[in-house]
Amino acid sequence: MKKEVNSKETTRAQAFELWMNAPNPMVTFFKTLDVTRLVRVSRRRGLKFNMLMDWCIGKAAADIKEFYLLPVGDKLVQYDALAVNTIVKNRTGEVSSCDIRFNENMEAFNQEYLKYSAEVADTCADRDLSEDCMVIGTSAIIDTEIDGAVGMNSGIFNNPFIIWGRYRKKCFRYYLPISFQFHHTQMDGAHAGKFLQRLQEEISRMG
Repeated sequence: MKKEVNSKETTRAQAFELWMNAPNPMVTFFKTLDVTRLVRVSRRRGLKFNMLMDWCIGKAAADIKEFYLLPVGDKLVQYDALAVNTIVKNRTGEVSSCDIRFNENMEAFNQEYLKYSAEVADTCADRDLSEDCMVIGTSAIIDTEIDGAVGMNSGIFNNPFIIWGRYRKKCFRYYLPISFQFHHTQMDGAHAGKFLQRLQEEISRMG
């Protein structure tokens, strides 16, 4: 569920005043992740690489309280749950959006990922959990290698967003450059850096 909160009663009070009306409040970080463990687990267990990435993203964000606050319109909204969005190629060859509620149990998350991404691909209807969850957006451009991407500041979609392309092999290891965009009202650079560090840690302990 979500509820509007008084920004002055949160740790984001000053950021709310500084950044809510800024011309461009979005910040983008770039980082290269060592995804060797994910590649090996994906191949060994027959799990989708992007599902594993999405689960690690949710796991890394789950204990960072800033992820549960989001500027929506001119308000600050608090959520009690997270979801990770994935972009799905649908049956018409176009793309649709699919939100998957984060679950600490990876097997349960995987079952929902497979079920709902297949449903969205077949129906071409987006699955939107934004009324119940703070959604972390993702986009995987797997047809090519990219060094990163800067998203747009729409003034409407303020959710954190992660973009990646095809992973790269170097000296028997696999690396994945990603970009992480976030609204400065939601978090500062230190929070974003902490999240990216945790993301690498979650990937590295995948077994």
